Formats: sequence, C-alpha cells, structure tokens
Amino acid sequence: MSLKNKNILLGVCAGIAAYKIPTLVRLLKKQGANVRVLVTQAATKFVTELTLSTLSQEPVYTDIFPDRLSTEADWTKHISMGEWADMYVVAPATANTIAKLSAGISDDMLSASFITLRPNKPKLIFPAMDGEMFTSASVQRNLAWLSENGCTVINPESGELASGQCGTGRMPEPEAIVKIIDTTLETTFHPSNLEKKSIVITAGPTREKIDDVRFISNYSSGKMGFALATSAVRRGAKVTLVTGPVHLPTPEGVDRLDVESTEEMDLAVKEHYQSCDIFIGAAAVADYRPVNHVTGKLKKNSETMAIDLVRNPDVLAGFSKQKKKHQIAVGFSLETAGNLDNAKEKLEQKQLDLVAYNTFDGKTSGFEVDTNIITLIDKRMNFYELPLLGKHEAAERMLDIVEGLISDDE
Repeated sequence: MSLKNKNILLGVCAGIAAYKIPTLVRLLKKQGANVRVLVTQAATKFVTELTLSTLSQEPVYTDIFPDRLSTEADWTKHISMGEWADMYVVAPATANTIAKLSAGISDDMLSASFITLRPNKPKLIFPAMDGEMFTSASVQRNLAWLSENGCTVINPESGELASGQCGTGRMPEPEAIVKIIDTTLETTFHPSNLEKKSIVITAGPTREKIDDVRFISNYSSGKMGFALATSAVRRGAKVTLVTGPVHLPTPEGVDRLDVESTEEMDLAVKEHYQSCDIFIGAAAVADYRPVNHVTGKLKKNSETMAIDLVRNPDVLAGFSKQKKKHQIAVGFSLETAGNLDNAKEKLEQKQLDLVAYNTFDGKTSGFEVDTNIITLIDKRMNFYELPLLGKHEAAERMLDIVEGLISDDE
C-alpha cells in the first residue's frame, strides 16, 4: 500500500531515540505521506523543531496555546489535529508520556491530540527506554492499559542501549517503523474479510465450585481472548465475548457475556452455534468439576479430603462437531513443555481449522503475562511461527491467518 496522501500525526518524546525521527519523517514524506510533528518540551533537547519542521514542511507543535494573540491563532488546533489524522504514532514513547496517555492527562499538544483522535483511527506506540524501566511494573501496567483500550504497542527491540548496557528497550529503525505504519494503515483502510462476520470468542478461566467459598480454576488472565476481541472488532466484525471471571475492561464495540463455570460457558456458546461465522476458543476451561457442590463451607474434619470429579463438556469440540461448511473453528493448545504433536493431535481430533500452540513459562508466554510466543497450524498443516509478541500484536497476526482461511473457503 502507498502512504500517499495519508495524514500521520507523529508524537516525539524526550528519549535518545529521538535522533532517529528526522530520518523517519524523511522516509514518510518520500512515500507521499502528510506528516505533522508534535513534540514534548523536553524532546526539543534531543531534536530541534527547525529540523523537524524543515523535513515535514509543516509547523512543529509543542504547546496547546498559541504563542501570541492574533487573528491567525488557532485555539482549537488540538481538536483539528485529531480530526485531520489518519493515524497517530508516538515514537519514541517515554515512560513519562506513556503514563500521561494512559491516565488521560492532556497538558500539551501531543497528549491533547492523542485524546481527540477520531474513533477507529490507529494509534501506534513505540516505547523506547532503558530495559529496567521498560520492564518495570508501572510501565508495563500503563502499556497494558493502552493496549486494552485501542492502541497498538510495538515492543522495543533488544540490543545496545544508551546507558551502555544491553537489553530490551531499543526503538526499531525508521525503515522498520515505516513498514509497520504501512501495514497498519493497509489493514485499517482496506476492507477486511472479517467485516460484518459474526465471531464468538471465549476468554479467561472458568471456576468449578467445591463449596460456596472454594473452587477449582487456573491462572488464565483472559488477556489473549480480549486482545483477539479488540482486534476483531477493529476489523469490522460483530464480536461476542464469552468470558470467565477476569479483571479486564470490555473492549469498545464488543458484546460481553460473563459466565463462571464451564457448563455456563458451554450454554452461552451454544446459543450462537448457528449464527456465528467464526468461533475462537481462547478460554482456559476447567476439564473437570466436582460431582457435588457443597452448600456453605466444608469443614476440616480429617487430615485428608477426597473430591470426586466429573468431566466437563468440551466447549470447543462441541462447536466443531456441528459446524457448517462456512464456519471456522480456532483453538489454543497450551503446553508446559515443547510438544507440538499435542497441538497437531488437538487440531485433528477436534476438527479445527486453526490451532494456536504456545507454552507456559510464567515469564514471556502463557498465563498472566502480556506477551506470547505462538505457532499457528492450519488444517492443511501449514505452520506459522510467530516471534515473541505482545498479545495484541499476536492477535493481529492470528487474525491475518484467519482471514486467509476465509479466502480459501470462499
């Protein structure tokens, strides 16, 4: 896709990676994009407004308020910027600005225009900072919030940092950023195969009651399922999200159904068997439940206690067994060790069109983390190995493959 005549807002923060921004502006202009640069006051210590203005052929904006009172002063520039832009790119995004954007603080042109960007326009965040800063709890919390609320966070690369250390924190090179911008705009402005498709996604854990205060469950956070729901609705799909107990906000435009047990999830999904086009089973459902649920609280009457369990319904397999020719079933295969054969077996036994194989390590992949390493296997045994990605970016890549399955069927 050509970037010709695309309007790009570029927010520049005070990080050493700002030295790459003049090259980025030049490359975007070379491809025909219209670029307006917004900088924080501190960013001007790293790259001058004159340089950015010369390359973009536009004024560079820092403050919300015009420097002088005149008939030419535009007191609502922060609003018109958001109306003008096809995309907002923040690069480099520092810890300070990330915190402001996640909190809704709008005290300069960069942050105010970020808020006024029109709905469904993509926002790309390129964090760049020292590795320890990037992995800190506060930065990861703020990035997770931005991801969950419509932004695409591009994780920094590993390599030599300005501090002299090596680690994660480097902003991608300008050429790589241009490719990401191009791909994102192509997805945004070109009709998606998922447009107007009905998609049901399950997410999170399920809980199976032992008594009124205890239950059997797992560590699933629901982040992958919610990321898929967010990405699918951006592509124009009608999304129903059936989720177990999680602490995540409902993605904008998604119809959310909250359930607790596997049986409740199975019943909720069955209501959409006939009407949905695609079913994605991203929930970590409990395979077994107690035969009997005790009312009240079980007492400690002995040193040991036995609980009889019975098999739960298989939500994903239940859909696959009845799916029509035009319907697509997608599942996940989580393992604690590298065993791809289990994923292939699941693909065949449950008659899936696509399975996402990943492993649980508690640090970079699986439950309760913001990243994933996934290998996708389709029904023709084609393999797509994804690198370590944020779950929202991994969701985008997964849906790209799903769109290909729709094209094959049609």
